[in-house]
Amino acid sequence: MSKQTYSVCFCFRRRFKLAISEAPPEIKALFDQYSENGAMTVDHLHRFLTEVQKEEKATKEEAQATIDHCLRELKHLNIFHRKVLNLEAFFKYLFGDLNPPLSPSIGVHHDMSAPLSHYFIYTGHNSYLTGNQLSSDCSDVPIIQALHRGVRVIELDIWPNSTKDDVDVLHGGTLTAPVQLIKCLKSIKEHAFVASEYPVVITLEDHLTPDLQAKVAQLVTQTFGDILFSPGSECLKEFPSPESLKKRIIISTKPPQEYLEAKDAVKSENDPKSGKTQVDEEAWGQEVPDLKGAIVADDKQDELDDNDSNGEEDNDKSPQHVAPEYKRLIAIHAGKPKGGLVECLKVDPDKVRRLSLSEQQLEKASEVYAKEIVRFTQRNILRVYPKGIRVDSSNYNPMIGWSHGAQMVAFNMQGYGRSLWVMQGMFRANGGCGYVKKPDFLLKTGPHNEVFDPKYKLPVKTTLKVKVYMGEGWYYDFKHTHFDAYSPPDFYARVGIAGVAADSVMKKTKTLEDDWIPAWDEEFEFPLTVPELAVLRIEVHEYDMSEKDDFGGQTCLPVSELRKGIRAVPLHSRKGEKYKSVKLLMHFEFV
Repeated sequence: MSKQTYSVCFCFRRRFKLAISEAPPEIKALFDQYSENGAMTVDHLHRFLTEVQKEEKATKEEAQATIDHCLRELKHLNIFHRKVLNLEAFFKYLFGDLNPPLSPSIGVHHDMSAPLSHYFIYTGHNSYLTGNQLSSDCSDVPIIQALHRGVRVIELDIWPNSTKDDVDVLHGGTLTAPVQLIKCLKSIKEHAFVASEYPVVITLEDHLTPDLQAKVAQLVTQTFGDILFSPGSECLKEFPSPESLKKRIIISTKPPQEYLEAKDAVKSENDPKSGKTQVDEEAWGQEVPDLKGAIVADDKQDELDDNDSNGEEDNDKSPQHVAPEYKRLIAIHAGKPKGGLVECLKVDPDKVRRLSLSEQQLEKASEVYAKEIVRFTQRNILRVYPKGIRVDSSNYNPMIGWSHGAQMVAFNMQGYGRSLWVMQGMFRANGGCGYVKKPDFLLKTGPHNEVFDPKYKLPVKTTLKVKVYMGEGWYYDFKHTHFDAYSPPDFYARVGIAGVAADSVMKKTKTLEDDWIPAWDEEFEFPLTVPELAVLRIEVHEYDMSEKDDFGGQTCLPVSELRKGIRAVPLHSRKGEKYKSVKLLMHFEFV
């Protein structure tokens, strides 16, 4: 089909010539440079891979396999017998599945033998909710979906059921419909290691009486059996490594406390009258908040010793109320020592623990105690969770947690939006196993016991140059009137960095009108002071003069694992699902 027709009214039609996906001039020039008489041989392709794509370890055997694959896919070209690529085959290779921006073969390549505290861990918040925080159903389905995406920390709020003889999972003090704990536990066991063999941590928010805590201990022990990691000691002196805990389940919660205290605390946190959620003004989700103070403090929830449901104030004053078999389950002890922030961030050389702070609490604490937080996270685990007024299951900027060494930056995984896209991008690193080794600067201590200061202005370490050649695939993945009822779409691309404040920026291409295969051919430069934490953000939108611009795809990629050279970048939906055909042709270079 060479033309496309749009009906404007009963008596008027608009016809547009359909563009053909064609190699950009730069790609044609490269083909001419690395071919002879219109034919690219194995030797030519091998030289292209090493010199342009910077794949120093590429072999001629791999180049031959690439040619063989391309020729099988393009049998109509009548060049199969020659075992060479022509321009069309070369372009199809560059813009195809064999040429992704992250290496498909690299797998898990970080050192996995360090303590758990040395890793960023893919962490969910209220993992059982199917939608908003106030009235959606509770289910094991979002837990299964999270595990299949590589999430390694699952949060369950456990409460007595209506007859007080069993345990349900629900968001207390709300209208959420419960799901049985045993159903969630069985689903976790069945799906825990589908996407990754590295350990799954279950964080329990416990609102139970001692007899029901004993029941939980029985359910957990019977469900997980030998794969449950129970150190047995009162508290670990150092966390074990992900490598040593492969295919193990770990329980983390605060020490048991009396049921009524926990119940009252949660009522305080989950009062829907305590604040209003900001309505998204963009069809595809809010822009990632700026690190420079975009989070507004809510005095009721900002104090460190508040009574929020994620808070973990130690309360062992009533040992007679503790179920010992339940306490023995806890491998990662959580809690907030009395005495405020200074006490919370003290590092005990004889034991490690987990501390939870809301996004607001971390924001406030980082203003005064940034280095103390970094020092704390070198041995201990810091979990950051969304503020209580995010009833729409929105999220926050994860970078404030990561730049201070927080391992568990807990996100609502059931929604979508730019912050969640950044989270998904970060954990595409290290083979998507759910554990990403923290940069050395967050783990090292200097000769005078000094640690990294997140507030210190750093020099530019490297510059990432990104070129956006073109995009294609919308014509096949969307209805032809999805973007515009009367003409082909008007696409533009947004490219930028999510990272520390100095590195974060978004840039935009020109808008190309009436074109299903936009060829922007624009280049952008991104100076990076902390490339280790940087995530490349890529979005495509369709310009709409009268309404909100339409969403056309997105992806986020860890800068530390970007492959240099020309790459085909597949785009995803707002929910993070990969489109079948939509992709961009891009070039990446570090200078």
